[in-house]
Amino acid sequence: MPKRILGLSAFYHDSAAALVVDGEVVAAAQEERFTRKKHDAGFPRQAALWCLKAGGVAPASLDAVAFYDKPLLKFERLFETYLDLAPKGFRSFLAAMPVWMREKLWLKDRIRKELGFSGEVLFADHHESHAASAFYPSPFEEAAVLTMDGVGEWATSSVGHGRGPALDLLLELRFPHSVGLLYSAFTYFCGFKVNSGEYKLMGLAPYGEPKYAGIIRDELVDVHPDGSIRLDLDKFEFAHGLTMTGRAFERLFGGPARAPESRLTQREMDLAASIQVVTEEIVLAMARHARSLVGAKHLCLAGGVALNCVANGALHRARVFDEIWIQPAAGDAGGAVGAALAVWHRRMGGARSSPEALGTWRPTGAGEGLPPWADGMKGAYLGPAFPSDEIAAWLRERGLPFRTVPRAELPGAVADLLAAEKVVGLLQGRMEFGPRALGGRSILGDPRSPRMQSTMNLKIKFRESFRPFAPSVLREDVAEWFEHDGDSPYMLLTADVRKELRRDVGETEAGLWGIERLNVPRSSIPAVTHVDYSARLQTVRRETSPLYHAILSAFRARTGCPLVVNTSFNVRGEPIVCSPADAYLCFMRTEMDALVLEDHVLLKEEQPRLVEEADWRTTFTLD
Repeated sequence: MPKRILGLSAFYHDSAAALVVDGEVVAAAQEERFTRKKHDAGFPRQAALWCLKAGGVAPASLDAVAFYDKPLLKFERLFETYLDLAPKGFRSFLAAMPVWMREKLWLKDRIRKELGFSGEVLFADHHESHAASAFYPSPFEEAAVLTMDGVGEWATSSVGHGRGPALDLLLELRFPHSVGLLYSAFTYFCGFKVNSGEYKLMGLAPYGEPKYAGIIRDELVDVHPDGSIRLDLDKFEFAHGLTMTGRAFERLFGGPARAPESRLTQREMDLAASIQVVTEEIVLAMARHARSLVGAKHLCLAGGVALNCVANGALHRARVFDEIWIQPAAGDAGGAVGAALAVWHRRMGGARSSPEALGTWRPTGAGEGLPPWADGMKGAYLGPAFPSDEIAAWLRERGLPFRTVPRAELPGAVADLLAAEKVVGLLQGRMEFGPRALGGRSILGDPRSPRMQSTMNLKIKFRESFRPFAPSVLREDVAEWFEHDGDSPYMLLTADVRKELRRDVGETEAGLWGIERLNVPRSSIPAVTHVDYSARLQTVRRETSPLYHAILSAFRARTGCPLVVNTSFNVRGEPIVCSPADAYLCFMRTEMDALVLEDHVLLKEEQPRLVEEADWRTTFTLD
């Protein structure tokens, strides 16, 4: 009988569940997509039950449930920290302890009750889960493994060595010295939300100059040659307080933290640029040490810091390793996958003798074995999908105008809309696992339009105007448009737009500062060109994403441009859509022009006025 393991992550941010059957990731999803609570940290009951249903597995037939960290060790770290810093951390202690006493220390009972499961519940170390999520689904037989985040139990970063089914964690950096917490301190100080706003800080960095980098190195963090760091804890509040920073930070950087939602100033832009530079230095030092320690030519990355695509791009260009593979759900959500894979390989002795042993999935046209660019995450398309006939029945029941387009003609129909500068919401196939939309739940636009970036930010996403958009580009054409010739399937690397496509903006930008530079077109694809000429790339292969590849190909045939703007199908403050009902609501509440639900095309101008109903999201079964 096949071995079935359900992996879970919960209670901090981005709770998720994943089902692994004989080492293959069969299904994975974040709880937020079902509850519609962004970054939902609650027990992932709906995600877990969907994963079991998708795999045809009853809770009683599971061989184990694996949790992504060890609550008792985490509790030990919290308690020891409070004792060491007492009485400074007393308020934080009072805030944290009740939930531990009520819930987190009794997690095994909670899991069994929520799932109706009476079997074995196992706990992996937090960074073991990250490392397993990075190495086991990767296409590499051997690799160094680098994990970096805020903190797990005690570890904040680790270096490991993966070979076949073996994964050995060789060393770790321990709390409170953490590159993730260092970056989050600046996220907080610049007025963004910790554990969700770090990517905003990264997007803000190119508008500034790294004028504070020296202060950071001199006053906040010692960076050692092996990439290990030591924070000056007198300058931070996170170890004992209810905030990340306090008066010591204010003295260093000329005033109080920016109030959330207040006007951004040049200081925040310069702080973002400065911490980004220092973070890249730390990541590169850690990677170089991992290379010298392990000796492998490939690197696998996970942990929340691995979502910093600018640092990843710098690491890729530095050629410390021949190839890099990054877990698409690198944050805590991916820990659910890693915990289950760690149990399969490290506890049950499951085989991983070659890349072909990663699973039964085969990309279209891949033949007998997995090619080097394929991996066990299946393009991250691991969530729910919805049958076309079920969608059509739902649309008819509600009297919503639509037209059904034959599958062969659909790419051309979408490309025609995009070429006419229409903004298109796209729901196709299985929902992505992780924070990036990759063509399954995406909003698309024409990258050539100088108006598209501001239109999508202000009229559709309802978010900060400075935020850049990413391009999805045909893999075969990426080198003609960007300073990059390789795969970036999960939108986790940045690369510069090629020089011959850039525009001279010197005179146009004269006298402009910071975000004022935003609307200056700086290339022939201005909607995806950031102010430093970089772009966060998703490369699209026909083998992995046949329909999305066909849409890009059709757009290229009409315009000569093999890329589109791709942003996640959601508005600010909401998770990425899951069901067609979620997508329709988002479509109608924004200024999107068209919505494509599998084979069905809806135009905004034809839709009746939206009447909100309580049962909008209860009409689809999550098969």
